Amino acid sequence: MKKYQEQLKNNIAVANGFEKADLVLKNARILNVFSEEICLQDLAINHDTIVGIGSYEGVKEVDLDGKYLVPGFIDAHMHIESSMVTPFELARAIVPSGTTTIIADPHELVNVAGKTGLDYLLDATKAIPLNVFLMLPSSVPATPFETNGAGPFGAADMQPYLDHPQILGLGEVMCFPDVLAGNSEILDKLTLCRHLISDGHAPGLTGKPLQAYACAGIHSEHESTTFAEALEKLRASFYILVREGSAAKNLHAIISGLLKTELPIDRFLFCTDDKHLEDIHRDGHIRFNIKRAIDLGLCPIKAIKMATINTAQAYGLKKLGAIAPGYRADLVILSDLGTMNVEQVYWNGRLVDDCLWEHRTQYEIDLRLLDSVHIPTLTPEKLQLPIGEKDHVIEIVKDQIETRHLIESLPGKDGFFTPNATYNKLCVIERYGHTGNVGVAPIKGFGIKNGAIATTVAHDSHNIIVVGDNDQDILLAVNHLTEIGGGYVVAAGHSIIGAVPLILAGLISLETGEVVQEKVASLISHAHKLGVPSGVDPFITLSFMALPVIPALRLTDLGLFDVDAYQLIFE
Repeated sequence: MKKYQEQLKNNIAVANGFEKADLVLKNARILNVFSEEICLQDLAINHDTIVGIGSYEGVKEVDLDGKYLVPGFIDAHMHIESSMVTPFELARAIVPSGTTTIIADPHELVNVAGKTGLDYLLDATKAIPLNVFLMLPSSVPATPFETNGAGPFGAADMQPYLDHPQILGLGEVMCFPDVLAGNSEILDKLTLCRHLISDGHAPGLTGKPLQAYACAGIHSEHESTTFAEALEKLRASFYILVREGSAAKNLHAIISGLLKTELPIDRFLFCTDDKHLEDIHRDGHIRFNIKRAIDLGLCPIKAIKMATINTAQAYGLKKLGAIAPGYRADLVILSDLGTMNVEQVYWNGRLVDDCLWEHRTQYEIDLRLLDSVHIPTLTPEKLQLPIGEKDHVIEIVKDQIETRHLIESLPGKDGFFTPNATYNKLCVIERYGHTGNVGVAPIKGFGIKNGAIATTVAHDSHNIIVVGDNDQDILLAVNHLTEIGGGYVVAAGHSIIGAVPLILAGLISLETGEVVQEKVASLISHAHKLGVPSGVDPFITLSFMALPVIPALRLTDLGLFDVDAYQLIFE
């Protein structure tokens, strides 16, 4: 307390102009997110805090020569695990493009390893050049129709984390049927977090069920794929998270609707949800969402507000999201608002340069996170799929993570499905040694010919998921995953073409971001050569085919799952 008061007293003196600031950024075009003005002024920073805007002197002064100064960008919802690198490596990838804060849901690691996974993320994010806040995962597992690694993560498991400074609330409540049914398990979690924010996840929910979902205390929604859906959820009081990731691309539809209706943007935020390092390297992170919105015609100031103050206020981040006295000095320097070209970034009042990345935080990794793939011997017989005159088929949808539920005639021999380039075979294999379950289904739209791709990244229970046009390559890819401890694999012509080991829980690599990015880019290229259509991210799209909370048809280790009917299909 005494140290805080001493720093506060010094900040007040500097703000009054009685003492010099540690750093003054001179002649900056400063964006005020409260008044939506841009004013040419100096910005005074003391330690990690903005203390004044006007005319100031500093111990160190940097002339910005009229460049734009905006608040650091905030990702309202994402999963660190989707980057497939450690939090430090993720920070190295996204901070230089202006993202200084992320709000992450750790349900991927918690599904695999429970409390051990959550503790790892809290430990690995507490001393890196990025503000990292976590939501307590609400739906582990997402449904009872799948097998995860750690079993349920309940209210009693959450209780010890409530007072942790990095914990903001309850993560995406994917088990919305349980909410609507008044299931005691999810009500316990909602009650526990009733004074915090609770994130939503209810694709396509409408009418009275949506009203009931909001009534339960859910505050945000990131699954709107159309503006009509977003508008209904906005009217029901939800914050609308506008998502633009590697697989799910909803920004165009929602921003276009905003522009037509001229609705206020106060409750609209930006998020990425799941975004590959390759896409981040090419486009940037949240800056890409801002830039796309501007290109569609949204005022740059409003687009930046959606990436800064809107999110900060929604999640109760009182000292983030604005350039104003008393706020954290997380800043982005732009040469131009229209192009959103990021020239420099300040985090906690420090310039993000090479020096900031020199020292990695050391932390212990629980060995249980490095041993998560345990499957029995897999034989071709376990991959057989009986067929009839017509059968259920999963069809992927370009640029979305939703699927279509088709009923079509399938190619076959002796009563069993024979995959080809049109109808690939999709398999989900329980990988924790609990049951040995194998789910098999036909899938349309991957287009793989003479090969298979496989991964241990399969939202959200993260069993092995594999797709291909022949059993030999499917088995080869799966067996290779067990050998490398999880990751990405491509097999073709009955040989392993390449792999990306993800030895930490089968989700995260311990290599540098550059190495992972190069390997993933190579595998994606190989997958497209096998026939995966351009515009479809092979591995991210594949990873969502096992998620039984996104319409319309999915495959888990227990079998085909009809999301709309909320039941397994037994035929």
